[in-house]
Amino acid sequence: MAYSPRLKDKYLTEVVPALMKQFNYKSPMQVPRISKICLNQGLGIANTDRKFIDNGINELTMITGQKAVSTKSRKDISNFKLRKGNAIGVRVTLRGERMFDFLDRLISVALPRVRDFRGVNDKGFDGRGNYTLGITEQIIFPEIDIDKLTRINGLDITFVTSARNDREAQALLKELGIPFKTK
Repeated sequence: MAYSPRLKDKYLTEVVPALMKQFNYKSPMQVPRISKICLNQGLGIANTDRKFIDNGINELTMITGQKAVSTKSRKDISNFKLRKGNAIGVRVTLRGERMFDFLDRLISVALPRVRDFRGVNDKGFDGRGNYTLGITEQIIFPEIDIDKLTRINGLDITFVTSARNDREAQALLKELGIPFKTK
């Protein structure tokens, strides 16, 4: 039998019927789905030392299981001592099974390790059904060895969905198990 991520199975068996009932969809193809998850880590300090970029690439690669790439600046900004083409961050885009595996680990392992965690903020929606979550410390992921860490950095996680609006996207993410704050 072929491997299928636990969260993908949950999406097909539980989330799709629940959202069809909630929003009165006529076809399962109308139900919003997550198309990709993008992780982005801005490393402005890397302007002075190249090893911060290498450390960021290694950390994101360990967290996601997929090779991360560095992002380069598009233009010169003298106030930040930045030159066009300098490496200033790290990013990785997850799709398919790796995306569901990462989401499962984020929900069940990483988010509960956040200090004083009461749920994620529901203000990260962009109006088109995408959600961005900011993580202040990358050490919440169990793949990161705290002893080998040179610097604690944050990262942004963006969930790109096929939802038409924020209400549908929030219902999708809530059904998948993302713990939003209760008011």
